[in-house]
Amino acid sequence: MNPITHLLPETHILLDLEAGSKKRLFEEASQLLANTCGIDRALVFDNLLAREKLGSTGLGQGVAIPHGRIKGLKETAGAFIRLAEPIDFDAPDKRPVRLVFVLLAPEQATETSLQALAALATCFANRDFREKLAAASDAASVRELFSTASAD
Repeated sequence: MNPITHLLPETHILLDLEAGSKKRLFEEASQLLANTCGIDRALVFDNLLAREKLGSTGLGQGVAIPHGRIKGLKETAGAFIRLAEPIDFDAPDKRPVRLVFVLLAPEQATETSLQALAALATCFANRDFREKLAAASDAASVRELFSTASAD
């Protein structure tokens, strides 16, 4: 089982979100994670925005993994968002992003967050995996894809 699976309940999966911009995407992701993780929405939003200003979290191939460490967060959490229309993310390949995994870690959880980022990067490097995510019809299907994806 992929280590990402426990970070991604079905309630943390949004499909075909109309965002239009990174800022709007971060607002939606912050609200979702604040509601389900019991943390402040503005804290999450500000953290994601500050991290993005350090350099784009766009990986290329239409994928981004915005992430950050959040003071007061009890355990690492994630959300998968598939955008209805791709948005510019300043990715290295200059391609717009449609598949987004937002990863939040507790302030002191360096090793956990690095392992999760590495597992996500491995999953998203697989073209077949990206295509299946783009075509998934519901949150259960997305979660199953992450559950069975190879993370090594």
